[in-house]
This record gives sequence, structure tokens and C-alpha cells, in this order.
Amino acid sequence: MACVLLFSRLLPSSHRLRGTSVCLLSLFLSYLCYCALFPDSAVVQKSGNPPPSCQRADGAKRRLQKSLSCLPDASFADASQLKTDQRRASTLHMAGNNTPVPPMINLKFGNKKLPNAIIVGVKKGGTRAVLEFIRIHPDVRAAGTETHFFDRNYDRGLEWYRGLMPRTLESQITMEKTPSYFVTKETPRRISAMSQDTKLIVVVRDPVTRAISDYTQTLSKTPDLPSFQELAFRNQSLGLVDMSWNAIRIGLYALHLENWLRYFPLAQIHFVSGERLITDPAGELARVQDFLGLKRIVTDKHFYFNRTKGFPCLKKPESSGSPRCLGKSKGRTHVQIDRDAIEQLRDFYRPYNVKFYEMVGHDFKWE
Repeated sequence: MACVLLFSRLLPSSHRLRGTSVCLLSLFLSYLCYCALFPDSAVVQKSGNPPPSCQRADGAKRRLQKSLSCLPDASFADASQLKTDQRRASTLHMAGNNTPVPPMINLKFGNKKLPNAIIVGVKKGGTRAVLEFIRIHPDVRAAGTETHFFDRNYDRGLEWYRGLMPRTLESQITMEKTPSYFVTKETPRRISAMSQDTKLIVVVRDPVTRAISDYTQTLSKTPDLPSFQELAFRNQSLGLVDMSWNAIRIGLYALHLENWLRYFPLAQIHFVSGERLITDPAGELARVQDFLGLKRIVTDKHFYFNRTKGFPCLKKPESSGSPRCLGKSKGRTHVQIDRDAIEQLRDFYRPYNVKFYEMVGHDFKWE
């Protein structure tokens, strides 16, 4: 307006501006003055056409950061905070084939699948050794603990069971082991309902030695336990064995196997010798690998015999400083049992053993 007044004073009185003309001229001159005083801010961005740093590209590659130039009058504190946010956002940048990688999440490969193979028995037969030995095979992944799904947790459902399994690739086998399955009546039917193609592994051992080992383990946890003979016999002088004692009942392999054969063909069950697992672990593992359809990768080069434990151990991997042996509960010294009691038990088990040999087509020579 000051410019207009000055300009009007300079004009002759006959040419003085009035009314609407004065208003229009004042607006025009004000704009010229503004451009002269603030040249850097005179250009106004066109609507709908933001500067390149604020634009979003078409397709999947969208900018996740905002430029400081997109924030008018941003203070220094605001700019500092924005840089912090930008560093956090960098965890979302594209990785590989433009695949978004969420922050603070470890990539997990494979899927959790229901087991292709299960070690179903028997307790104190050598099941832990078989699991630890076979799981060094690159095509085998196994649950680390006994799930007891088919005998204790069946009401939790298959999805709960699946959740306990490790992640595996399509080419890998998923395994678990729970030795009590072999002697649980409902287990064969339940596993068959899950999948009739499940491969079953049973580690068997001389039932007399197995019963003594079972008792030794229980005694280590319950020192005031009655003697072995008191539990094993209803009347030792008459040679009457107490078949209701679990340590004795587990060794009746033929009776338990009859139940399994109602739901699975014999060809789908592999029997591992607990005795040969000690003397020839590589040979037993070779047969396990064949049964599972795996390449023979676990061989004698993976084992050495630990004289202190009286049991084979895995040689140390290159990345480890020590060999891998089973825990203290494996290979412990058995309690001493009267020789007459042992012979009575051998007589008791003999007909069951013979029947078992006939059923599986193999003589384990438990005499």
C-alpha cells in the first residue's frame, strides 16, 4: 500500500487513480515488492506434485523414509528425532529379492511337521543313544525331550503335538522318542490314526538286564526302595514272577508287539539291538538309516568307545571342544542281583523271547 501511495503522488492530478483501479494496482505492486524482498520463497509448488524426495514410487518399492525437506519449519530436535526414526526404519529395507525383513525377527526356515518316525521303546533299552546318534544326520531333526503325547497328552490335540516338533525342510525327517509308547495299549491305534505311514523304531534289550537297569535307575531316585527280589517275585522259592511290576512287564516284548501288529505291518517296525548298539554302534545306525531311507552318513568314524562309561560316545565335532557322551544316568553300574534270581528270570522270559524272535524273524540270543 505504501508503494501505491508513493506512485500516486508522482502522477499528475489529472491522472490520479480512483476506486477499483487503486485496489488492483495496490495488489499488483504489493506482489512485486514481496518478490523483491523474498526471492527464495516466491515459487510455490504446484498442488499434487511434491518434490522428488517426497514422492512414492509405483509397485512394491515404496520409500519408508521422509526427507527433512518435506517437513516445514522442522526444528533441530525434530530433525534429530527423524534421523533416529530413519535408522529404526532401515531394518525394514528390502533384503534379497525385495523381500521385506521385519525388525527384531530371526528368520526361521522350514515348517513344523508331525513326525515321520517315532522311537516308541523300550525304556532302558538304549532309546536315548539311538536318538542322539541318528540326529547327527543332516536329514534328521528330532524333538529333544520325550513328548508323551500318545500316552499322557493325547487330549491336547495334534496341533499341540506338532508345536513340539522342530522345524524341518521338505527333505528332512521329523522324529521324536517316548519309550513308554511301546507298552501303552492305546498308543498304536492313536499313532495309526495320525498316519498309517509312520515308521516305528523299537530298541530292545535282554529283558533281564533291562529290568535290572530299570530298577537301578529307580533306586537312584528312591533310596528306600524294596530289594529287587522283593519286587520281581511274588514267591521266589516257587519261582513265581510278579508280572504286574512294570520293570518285569516291559520285557514281555511279544505281548506288546501283538498289539502293534493290529495297526502296523511288521515291515514298518524296525528293531534295534541294545547289545549291538554298544559293541557296534555304526552297524546298528547303518540299519536305522536304511530303514528310514537315508543315505549312510553316520558311520564308524563318528564313534569311539568310552571305557569309563562302558558305552560308545560321539567323537567331538570340529566346532566343539569335547566329545559328546550320554548323561550320567546312562551306562551307570547296575546293582548286584543274586545269581539264582537272575536264572529264575531267564527261565521266566525264555518262552516270551522265543515267541518274539519268531515274530520279528531274528534271534537276539538273550541267554
